[in-house]
Amino acid sequence: MAEKIGMISLGCPKNQVDAEWMLARLSEAGYTITNEVDGADLVVVNTCGFIEEAKQEAIENILDMAELKKEGVIGKIVVTGCLAERYREEILREIPEADAVVGLGSNADICDICRRVLDGETVERFGEKTDLPLSGERMLTTPPWFAYLKIAEGCSNCCSYCAIPAIRGPFRSRQPEEILKEAKALAASGVKELIVVAQDTTRYGEDLYGKPALAALLKALDAVEGFEWIRVLYCYPDRITDELLDVMADSRKILHYIDLPLQHADAGILRAMHRTGDRESLLALLEKIRARMPDVVLRTTLITGFPGETEAAFETLCDFVKAARFDRLGCFAYSPEEGTPAAEFPGQVDEDVRRARGETVMDIQSRIFEEKCRACVGNVYQAVVEGYDPYTDSYFGRIWRDAPEIDGEAHFTCGYELHEGDFVEVEIFDVRDCDLIGEVV
Repeated sequence: MAEKIGMISLGCPKNQVDAEWMLARLSEAGYTITNEVDGADLVVVNTCGFIEEAKQEAIENILDMAELKKEGVIGKIVVTGCLAERYREEILREIPEADAVVGLGSNADICDICRRVLDGETVERFGEKTDLPLSGERMLTTPPWFAYLKIAEGCSNCCSYCAIPAIRGPFRSRQPEEILKEAKALAASGVKELIVVAQDTTRYGEDLYGKPALAALLKALDAVEGFEWIRVLYCYPDRITDELLDVMADSRKILHYIDLPLQHADAGILRAMHRTGDRESLLALLEKIRARMPDVVLRTTLITGFPGETEAAFETLCDFVKAARFDRLGCFAYSPEEGTPAAEFPGQVDEDVRRARGETVMDIQSRIFEEKCRACVGNVYQAVVEGYDPYTDSYFGRIWRDAPEIDGEAHFTCGYELHEGDFVEVEIFDVRDCDLIGEVV
């Protein structure tokens, strides 16, 4: 009987794609992939190590597996992903129950590493970051109607608070032919919503052609048969070009949804972050996007309590949030990450102040979000069915304005039977706890 391997994958969709690639290799090598860790001969913990909360979640999961190993519920433990790349020797030293620690550049060796671990070896392997595979078969871990498509790896923006360039290396684009081949395979497998991801999707192609090429890539993806929706995440404000907006505006499949992580709006804080812009230029960008796509959904993330953030700078951020009226917004208290320039900056803000400011921003946004939800009432939106709730005798899913796993849900009734992955038109007639309520028309 083939040995059973389970996997816990944490963090962002980009890390999830790496996990899917490793699962496909392991399955191809003859291992049985199990969705339940209990009884697994080996468990791979594919970690995130971006900010403090993510690191804590990763460590807790490794420790949970260590406890199961002690109890004999699972066999071996292999740690991969960003935490493994970032903390290398410390993991084996602090968590001796781990049987292997694998850097990102050694993901391609996962089958050999698991074989050695199952044979009783302890393995440490850290290949060059640029050896992380960018292409290959994947075992999808998302529901069958949507999948992530990673178009690039690494990051070269070098924001002063961010450890990603040190963890994952410089930005490197995949060849467009590889991306289109994978997209066609995903469509052929039944994927209806394609979600384009990279650390900075708008930088795609700069290293290949000397200029951004996301617009051209999206136009090619738009021509692939089978997709209902194409969604783009992680866009950088400096690279939102007229060409990109035109391609998005003119396509039926490419959703008018832009994830635009801005982080702040005060000019001084943005400069300290090694980012550009200020309140006025960012508001002008939002106005430009909305003028080209009046129904656009704009999502952003912000950071409060960055070193040097004065009360005045924080007020600028709050005023910006009120004026920008984002459809979706997440706010995080600044997390000083070792090895980043910002961790050594003067003017570090007290943790309680950082968190309180984050809560203030989310309070402002919650009122805007509720108003935005109420504005959906009476409108008809295309939605994807994601399940059925027998207790309420209704279906649940997402309208096109909501990305999976980060945005909200819609609940709707229908006079005939629906199936998971169906796309339907839903009229919204109410809002409950910020979830949309409607019926299929």
